[in-house]
Amino acid sequence: MKPLSEIVFVGLGLSSEKDISLKGLEEIKTASYVFIETYTSFMPNLSIERLERLCGKRLETVSRRELEEENGEKILNAAMKGKAVLLVPGDPLIATTHITLRIQAEKMGIKTRIVHGASIISAAIGLSGLHNYKFGKTVTIPFPEGSYLPETPYHVIQQNKQLGLHTLCLLDVKAGKKMFMTINQALGILRRLEDKIGKKLISDKTLTVGIARAGAEDCKVRAGALKELEKYDFGEPPHTLIFPGRLHFMEAEALKVLAGASEESLRELIE
Repeated sequence: MKPLSEIVFVGLGLSSEKDISLKGLEEIKTASYVFIETYTSFMPNLSIERLERLCGKRLETVSRRELEEENGEKILNAAMKGKAVLLVPGDPLIATTHITLRIQAEKMGIKTRIVHGASIISAAIGLSGLHNYKFGKTVTIPFPEGSYLPETPYHVIQQNKQLGLHTLCLLDVKAGKKMFMTINQALGILRRLEDKIGKKLISDKTLTVGIARAGAEDCKVRAGALKELEKYDFGEPPHTLIFPGRLHFMEAEALKVLAGASEESLRELIE
């Protein structure tokens, strides 16, 4: 009997190998080939060795080059022989790399399925206490490339604020170089963009929410004026930032109770 040609994209969740769902674990145990990528996001407590013991399978790590430059050929070739599983930090299709792979697989007649996992997008919003439907466009703050400083994060935050919307800022990850942007680094970049663009978007008093290690037991959430967060010790990455827009009174209360925000830092944004 010809083996089923199939790729199952399985989300690993946010922090450790314990975050994988029971359904995801079952998919691994019945797979012929199991691949894992660790470059699109940083899971601070993930151990591939422990995950291998948990599922009873050997995991093959695939690089950004193999998935992007080589168009996932290794996984596609494996899927032509049987069931292949690709393990992805967070939720599998948040990274556009994996959407491209899924489209290519379907074009080749390879069946694809998704087992979702917890995503930083929903986790950070939930931890902040802000209302999901009041978020605008999400943006990534990238590491500067030499003297080049991308302005997109500044403009996205500005556009969302003009509409009264919150902005979720994902912070850059360069896993191959073990570089994981911190909240302090991201705020420094936004300060530089303010000096360059000068629209008075970023200042000492700008309300900011910082989240560190979402999904982990030592998760930290802190809200306050930007100058306060610059001094706050969030600990190890991964880190995430939120810039609130207009606040419903329940959102303001959540930031006070759940994230330690002061009345003064919230006053101007409460509807």
